Amino acid sequence: MKLSIKALSLAFGILWGASFLLVGIANLIWPTYGVVFLQFGESIYPGYHFGAGFGSVIVATLYAFLDGAVCAAAFGWLYNCFAAPKAAGMA
Repeated sequence: MKLSIKALSLAFGILWGASFLLVGIANLIWPTYGVVFLQFGESIYPGYHFGAGFGSVIVATLYAFLDGAVCAAAFGWLYNCFAAPKAAGMA
């Protein structure tokens, strides 16, 4: 069985991006929420600064969407390379 790289990329990009968006918004409401998670994002996404406001949350969301989509595409491609179709006649 082969994976759809496009579907996998979109699904994981949306999931990873939404996680940063939701945690970022929750942190704006409750400043102690998700601090370590958002500091992790700050360490890997240039241009994102933890605690800098809603614009920064959008930057992290876009970075996370792109990061998630690219990583999922690489995973799907690698999976499809190893999930070669069975030889004809073998069930």
